[in-house]
Amino acid sequence: MGYILTPFADVGPRGLSDALLLSLIAHHEGVSLPRFRRLWAYYRNPVTRLSPRPGSRLAKPYRLGQEQGLPHRFRDEPAPLPGDGPRADKEVVIENDIAWRLHTMIEFMFGRPLRFVSLADDPRTRSRIEAALDRVWEASGGIALLQDLALLAHVYGHVDLIVRPAPASPIHQPGADPADPAAAARIEAVEPTRGLALLNPDDFRIIDAYILHYQRESAAVEPAPSGFARPIRRFLGRGADPGADDLPGARRRRLETVTEILSPRHWQRYQGDFDAAGPGAMRLVGEGPNTIAPGIVPVVHIQNQSQPFAFEGLGEVEPLIPLQDELNTRLSDRASRVTMQSFKMYLCKGIDGVDRAPVGPGTVWSTDNPAASIDAFGGDAASPSEDRHIEELREALDKASGVPPLATGVVQGKVGNLTSENALRITLAGLLSRTARKRVTYGRGLAQVCRLVLTALHHAGVLQTAEHDRLVRIDWPDPLEPDTAQRLIEAKAKRDLGVPAATVLKELGYAAGPDADPGVE
Repeated sequence: MGYILTPFADVGPRGLSDALLLSLIAHHEGVSLPRFRRLWAYYRNPVTRLSPRPGSRLAKPYRLGQEQGLPHRFRDEPAPLPGDGPRADKEVVIENDIAWRLHTMIEFMFGRPLRFVSLADDPRTRSRIEAALDRVWEASGGIALLQDLALLAHVYGHVDLIVRPAPASPIHQPGADPADPAAAARIEAVEPTRGLALLNPDDFRIIDAYILHYQRESAAVEPAPSGFARPIRRFLGRGADPGADDLPGARRRRLETVTEILSPRHWQRYQGDFDAAGPGAMRLVGEGPNTIAPGIVPVVHIQNQSQPFAFEGLGEVEPLIPLQDELNTRLSDRASRVTMQSFKMYLCKGIDGVDRAPVGPGTVWSTDNPAASIDAFGGDAASPSEDRHIEELREALDKASGVPPLATGVVQGKVGNLTSENALRITLAGLLSRTARKRVTYGRGLAQVCRLVLTALHHAGVLQTAEHDRLVRIDWPDPLEPDTAQRLIEAKAKRDLGVPAATVLKELGYAAGPDADPGVE
């Protein structure tokens, strides 16, 4: 059937044509996807199963994702010569210093639930808006969704959020509340590997249309491939387990390609067989008007760190790749050196029968030759320059990421006496300042998502709100556990300055009014 793009004739200055859509998909698959896969491989460091080559033996039956950055002397093995014995792969050491840094950043960002505060004038409207937003966010994943979108943005540099109508099947059941906000809208995080935006040619910050293009497993099952079809399937990456093809009678779920187009006024969804060639195999399976926010593409783009005059943001993995490669190279070199030098050898002179005597504990050699000698050499020798270089690489990773080992609870001797909260904050100043800067971009995006959700609820008739009532403020929790004594001192100072007692008690986490703690004054 192919694409039917007539409803998108008003997208951008010239509309969305077949040529433009295919150009966007080709650039995404040929340029963006390889880069995104490399970033994910350095974060995830996945394990790939290996099979030994003829004439060689493997030191380990798998390969790690970060091994692609090692020099050729570790990745390439010369072919065995005639008459040579089996060759063994060189020992490789991979220490993933990227993943734990990203996890620490995310814990500082979304380690605790945040609060969406409505800026509406009417108190009752504010209460209803905050309750509706909490309901939609919790139904969409809650804090887990926030952590997932933060992980995607930290790895790739940006993430997109789509506001969709909620699926009807799990919501509209007997006894369900038809006015439930979760039944009208859901929030979905889209990783950059399957989402691409058609930007306005006059302003790169405006999305004229949004396209989702990806492959997934369908409900149809196909027979297991045989003969030369197996390596072709593995080369194309069809399936998560490469060993499933080797199982007797194995059958795979058929792969299909999905393309979804979102515009300010319309949406379409296409599906096609993965093995079919050309866009003509795509068939239209669904379409309809934009009911979330007519006139607005229901997509919010969030940058991890803002990048001037660029749609994509700055991620945390890309700057660490050169340092990670150098660290893994030095660790692998040290492992090879230790392996070669760990065997201690002896040079015996003037002693008969040494070649027949075993070398081990309790072995004594004796001779009447006064010129006899035994010289020991080999063993692991100290290499101060090598140790210093590895230490400097770790410090460079700390500076480039802003995440010292102290952030994960690894206390080293050079951090000094951490006897106060201020001392801890000074030690983590880089991580805290980076977190505060990223909260600007994340907070702006989350506020826009909340406005889209409230717009969708308004058009669905669930919660009627005015345009000025849809403004939301994000209250971020403190990434560090606050000092109770210091908070009490600050509360007392605020009370002395005339701040209402109810406000002070609310900041301390106590209830104000009839339910207040009588012991707190």
